[in-house]
Amino acid sequence: MTGPWTVELWRLAGFVLAGLVLGWLFGALAWTLPLSLLAYIGWQLHQLRRFVNWIRAGRRDDPPDASGVWGDLINEHYRLYMRGRRRKKKIAKLLTRFHEASAAMPDATVILGPRYDIEWFNEAAVRLLELKSPDDVGQRITNLLRHPDFVAYMNGGEYGEPVEFPVSPDSDRRVSARLVPFGNRQFLLSVRDVTRIHRLEQMRRDFVANVSHELRTPLTVITGYLESLAEDAREDPQLAHTYRAMEAQATRMRRTIEDLLALSRLESGDGRPPETRPVSVPAMVAGLAEDARVLGAESGLTVELESDPDLWLQGVESELQSAFSNLVSNAVRYTPPGGRITLRWYADDAGAHFEVRDTGIGIAPRHIPRITERFYRVDSDRSRVSGGTGLGLAIVKHVLQRHDARLKIESRPGEGSRFTCSFPATRILHRPPRSASA
Repeated sequence: MTGPWTVELWRLAGFVLAGLVLGWLFGALAWTLPLSLLAYIGWQLHQLRRFVNWIRAGRRDDPPDASGVWGDLINEHYRLYMRGRRRKKKIAKLLTRFHEASAAMPDATVILGPRYDIEWFNEAAVRLLELKSPDDVGQRITNLLRHPDFVAYMNGGEYGEPVEFPVSPDSDRRVSARLVPFGNRQFLLSVRDVTRIHRLEQMRRDFVANVSHELRTPLTVITGYLESLAEDAREDPQLAHTYRAMEAQATRMRRTIEDLLALSRLESGDGRPPETRPVSVPAMVAGLAEDARVLGAESGLTVELESDPDLWLQGVESELQSAFSNLVSNAVRYTPPGGRITLRWYADDAGAHFEVRDTGIGIAPRHIPRITERFYRVDSDRSRVSGGTGLGLAIVKHVLQRHDARLKIESRPGEGSRFTCSFPATRILHRPPRSASA
């Protein structure tokens, strides 16, 4: 046995030996052992008092001198104390740097507790969200930012995508907010000003809508003249072919303009469909299936339909017709001769689903995330030859967003594709009375 315990045993032996000597001198050997142990315990209590007083004094002075077990205990405690002190200083520096970095960020940053109560926010939050310190600390963020879209986002539990909303009813400033969970049931709310981006988007939409509107009428006139010229030139096949080619290109431009106008109308609707009513989706998809059979008859396409006749939707019929017809026309356009197209309209526990499955050329995985962007083409040459405008899936995406729905795309090159429009159960109807659909 070595170290502090050896020292402590020698100390105890010293107390006992001193007691024996004193007991022999005074002729009281019977009291030697109890008195020696009592003196040893008293010495231990003295060391304990010194240790406690040092701790109570805040450990500002050097630790008390001691040897043996007490010396080892005090030294170990002091070592742990200094390590913790250095760790606290390091954490304090990191926290200071975090606060400085957060304060320098142009985006508003707010730390929220488990009940969305404000724990901390930076200077940008004061400017952008008009938060006040320290008055708003402890307040629920939804008590201060009360826009319905933001409140629904906070209560929805799905924080994968940001939400945009105006800061206040009387302000034209728009912000984009995103919530990130972290730590022990805490949340980091990041808010950025998107007013300029929103204005630029509005300017772009207005420009596209105005230009498209101005071009539509002249193109209609040009198409009509070219059609008449082609009819008059039937005796000259070469000239008639030229006129037909010009007419086809003019028609393609007109379709592009019509799609641009449709997309502008959808984007200007602020994400909410107007005047929703019961829509007979079974009748709609039956008509689309018949149209697909007519269009695909020449190339020998097989079109199958599986539909629930009692499954209706609450929505905008013209928009749903546009979205579904775009998916069906794409399937007809990109399915090789002799292929198969299957349309399904059904419901399950997750909601209602319109599915278009084909045995077409398929789509490479790298294209799928961008395929709903305006004018994005997987194969530009093939799309132009087939007459596609590059706007169909963008229209589908916006229609579904306005109906609280989502688009799922599954595809592999050479194996075909499956496009599924999924609607929430809240929009499902079951064959409303005749008066409801009149």
